Amino acid sequence: MKPKAAITKCSGYEAGEVYAAVSEAVNLLGGIRAFAGPGERILIKPNLLASRTADKAVTTHPAVVAALIRLVADSGARPFVGDSPAIGSAKKVAEKSGILDACRDAGAELIELKELVVVENPGGHRFKRLEVSKEALSFDGIINAPKLKTHAQMHLTLGVKNLFGCVPGRLKPQWHLSAGVDSADFADMLLDLCFYLKPRLTVMDGIVAMEGNGPSSGTPRPLGLVFASHDAVAMDAVAANVLGAKRDDLPILKAATRRGMAGAEIGAVDVLGCPVESVKVHGFKFPPFMSVNFAAGLPYFIDKRLRSALTSRPAINNNGCTLCSVCVNVCPPGVMTRSSRIEIDYDRCIRCYCCQEVCPEGAIAPVEGWIKRLIPGL
Repeated sequence: MKPKAAITKCSGYEAGEVYAAVSEAVNLLGGIRAFAGPGERILIKPNLLASRTADKAVTTHPAVVAALIRLVADSGARPFVGDSPAIGSAKKVAEKSGILDACRDAGAELIELKELVVVENPGGHRFKRLEVSKEALSFDGIINAPKLKTHAQMHLTLGVKNLFGCVPGRLKPQWHLSAGVDSADFADMLLDLCFYLKPRLTVMDGIVAMEGNGPSSGTPRPLGLVFASHDAVAMDAVAANVLGAKRDDLPILKAATRRGMAGAEIGAVDVLGCPVESVKVHGFKFPPFMSVNFAAGLPYFIDKRLRSALTSRPAINNNGCTLCSVCVNVCPPGVMTRSSRIEIDYDRCIRCYCCQEVCPEGAIAPVEGWIKRLIPGL
């Protein structure tokens, strides 16, 4: 049977309209009782990347979280909201974004996904052991609530990537380091994590998305859309198609295709609600394509000389940098140093863009190598 994904329209974040759009999307998939039942404890997992106000489009909007809390409560289940930001606490990010108020108003508890547990994952395609939040595993089910944004390493951060928040924050850089410079390995880990956690439902906030220098310093882009699916991969494929993204530019969808997952192919997904062609987005600004392995296979001495010319990399805007050292402290391979300015050893940089994600000033952005800039489409 084909995986199903729903698309509904929503012009803004007025609470009633958001609830109607989210409810419609969920109803198209069978209704909330297909995903949450009486007496169950359900974790709603939004994107709480960083302490920014809701209008910055960095976090899932509180109106979307509030709609999901209400739906879960209406099913007779008990809703909770939780995440593990890369920097800081979920409470701090939720307070800044307005999600904490949404939880308080609806009587839902906000929890920190902070305690590590190592789990065996024999069904994993590549990673047979995972480090995840013990709290996330304590619930009867998970409803995944991502924000539609760009991402330097993954091109887009959608449903599958959002579940990385179920890894305690301090461990995220270690997973980037374990996956190394190959974004395909990181994508495989994200897919293995997604299928281990098995979210029952994914509902994505695309009412106002983020384009450009995402996932934390891009530009808000109104799309007026809510996406939902029981299959996070299928939802990601549909959303990517709506944005005009090439599947081969998204490491997660490429990895899913290699595994033979039906949801990775847009033609294999049964799209409900708004037809894809009726909501196509034109001119969406993607980050530079992550071309780390462009020179793979060349002799080492050639590869080293061409690396900076052929591959994208994080670049520091020294005029915007305040030397706070957040990026230095989070860098998985430890290749960033602070003196009179932030320096990066690009020969050892794994292009994970953790530095860009956590920069509070938006002073780090991906740039293409000079040869790539000279020859577009290379």
